Amino acid sequence: MNELVHINSAHSTAGIVQISLNRPDARNALNFELIEQLEHAVKTVAANSAARVLVLSGNGKSFCAGMDLRGVLNDAQKMGLMLHGLARVGLALRKLSIPVIAKVQGAAVGGGCGLVVACDFAFTHEQAKLGYPEVDLGVCPAVVAPFLISKVGAGRARSLLLAGGLVDGKEAVRIGLATHLVSVDELDSATTDFAQKLSTGGPNAIATTKRWLHELDGLLDESTLSKAADLSATIIAGNEAQERLRARFETHQK
Repeated sequence: MNELVHINSAHSTAGIVQISLNRPDARNALNFELIEQLEHAVKTVAANSAARVLVLSGNGKSFCAGMDLRGVLNDAQKMGLMLHGLARVGLALRKLSIPVIAKVQGAAVGGGCGLVVACDFAFTHEQAKLGYPEVDLGVCPAVVAPFLISKVGAGRARSLLLAGGLVDGKEAVRIGLATHLVSVDELDSATTDFAQKLSTGGPNAIATTKRWLHELDGLLDESTLSKAADLSATIIAGNEAQERLRARFETHQK
């Protein structure tokens, strides 16, 4: 099986585990197989009693370019499966009892930015691009919306999702999409240093705090995320989205 997701425990003595998206030639775009492998990887971390911190990253120039819709443009059923899978992955990241850090070295777009805001922390740099251009493509960003609202608040989430487009790393930190801004050269070391600091916290205290925070923001309601996936799938299958996506793919092929 092609490994589209890697799990690395290089800092195993500190309990730091890294999950890396490994589809660099496609900018780590989320196809069916990658989502499936990512869901399995997060479950593996959840079952690892020695894990203290998870770092989520992407190999290559991009963190994650979002949903890969080219291969399922005319396959509404598979599209729905992908969206439900993305919802489950976001929920699984949130449900982890350990802190989760996104290391955003490059573009985090749409569903990719949804993964970022599902994490507890996000490190990035000024040149990175983050955001949600779904409405520009006639797509509804329903799956990412609950995580974004939890991260930045309902008012700011409304502005970001309705306006579409991308922001740079500095603006992403200012508005709350990311939590830490460092230089490109310091991204790896700063993320590792912070992960090591987090790993020294009391595991029970951290797990209990996370569960309480989840209960307060109500984001662990699986039915809400399932409804979001159904809503996004319906809109993507419609004429507006299909026409805009075809036009975009044709433009990029020229």
